[in-house]
Amino acid sequence: MSEPTGAARRRGPFKVGDQVQLTDPKGRHYTFTLEAGKNFHTHKGSFSHDELIGAPEGSVVRTTGNVVYLALRPLLPDYVLSMPRGAAVVYPKDAGQILAFGDIFPGARVVEAGVGSGALSTFLLRAIGEQGMLHSYERREDFAEIATQNVERYFGSPHPAWELTVGDLQDNLTDTDVDRVVLDMLAPWECLDAVSKALVPGGILCAYVATTTQLSRTVESIREIGCFAEPQPWESMIRNWHVEGLAVRPDHRMIGHTGFLVTARRLADGVQAPPRRRRPSKGAYGDDYDGPGSKSGPARD
Repeated sequence: MSEPTGAARRRGPFKVGDQVQLTDPKGRHYTFTLEAGKNFHTHKGSFSHDELIGAPEGSVVRTTGNVVYLALRPLLPDYVLSMPRGAAVVYPKDAGQILAFGDIFPGARVVEAGVGSGALSTFLLRAIGEQGMLHSYERREDFAEIATQNVERYFGSPHPAWELTVGDLQDNLTDTDVDRVVLDMLAPWECLDAVSKALVPGGILCAYVATTTQLSRTVESIREIGCFAEPQPWESMIRNWHVEGLAVRPDHRMIGHTGFLVTARRLADGVQAPPRRRRPSKGAYGDDYDGPGSKSGPARD
């Protein structure tokens, strides 16, 4: 039985072509690819790649300047934050939320719109495995090329479950019986009609947006289309802690707002969404609101 795509690059001694992440005494990271006969240079001296080739992961190397570095393979979160970018990447904290609350499972059939630099595509491919299907859509050809290079660099080869189409999702979507749809784009509401036809009953739509106005428009549009259960919007934040003896305190810096996430479940055909029990607050749809259900838009029930 052959190993899953990319698995051989994640275990065993270091090999030529492996990516290595060095950590210096101050916790700073340096990532490079192992090549026989090459040297790694820093302002604190250098060492030969050959010292790591064949060595176990977790080894320590010393430069000519007598500085010690810890050598490990970069984790996927490390990789996506350091890889070449065409567009901003989906941060690991948000990718983790998408995998968990989007219920991305092995073998899932997933459609993704807005590939950017390929960060989320890599997370999705690793979750669905070779028996799944990820069909990604990207409007810009230059972003698609960068994403392809980043994904193939991580797995070591093209991933058999991935198909990438350059163009707008709403104009090119032909997939059916899709389990999950992930939209990372400026106007996800423009794709709702197309993805609602592709999703299976019970399937999950997940949208990733950056601003509160996008969040509001997305949630209201999901409600308006009528074939999804009540959407769930949220954001996540990460704060590390400093722990040294009795000095235990939160770090002064944290990963705060990066984007909002919205998930909604596809209803069965012909079923209307149950009415919300909680009424909107007074003024929620004031004269300055011009989204779905406004005076200028489709009428609300």
